[in-house]
Amino acid sequence: MATRGTIAVENEDGSVSQIYSHWDNYLSCNGKILFEHYQDLDKVRELISIGDVSSLNDEIGVQHDFDSRDSAFDNMCRFYGRDRGETGVDARVFESIAAYEKNHQYEEYEYIFKKVDGKHVWFVSSYGSKYIPLAEALQNEAEEVE
Repeated sequence: MATRGTIAVENEDGSVSQIYSHWDNYLSCNGKILFEHYQDLDKVRELISIGDVSSLNDEIGVQHDFDSRDSAFDNMCRFYGRDRGETGVDARVFESIAAYEKNHQYEEYEYIFKKVDGKHVWFVSSYGSKYIPLAEALQNEAEEVE
């Protein structure tokens, strides 16, 4: 069963772009991947510009057969549009953070790369909870495991 999520970015003009992410959106998987491999704003924008993602991975990668078992693609994201040819899977754009918070697609985990004090920082909300910094959520999870 999938642990569904969304990934969003606050754009320079104040709008927010959001995509759906199907698999493994819990903190120890996609939360960790976003925190460790998607700190560069341009890379996050590229990720979201490709549209809804089935499997997030360390690298955005290149177009490949969605169902390929070739290990050369193991570390690459699998996108519904780019890799499977689906339509209607483009990012959704909201005019502001307020519009995003009111009308966005709600899933079990929601990640947003939000501008704070002039730089972008990852935040997460799980199961409708308040957004908290992803670094804090990952630290809290690590302490619970100890």
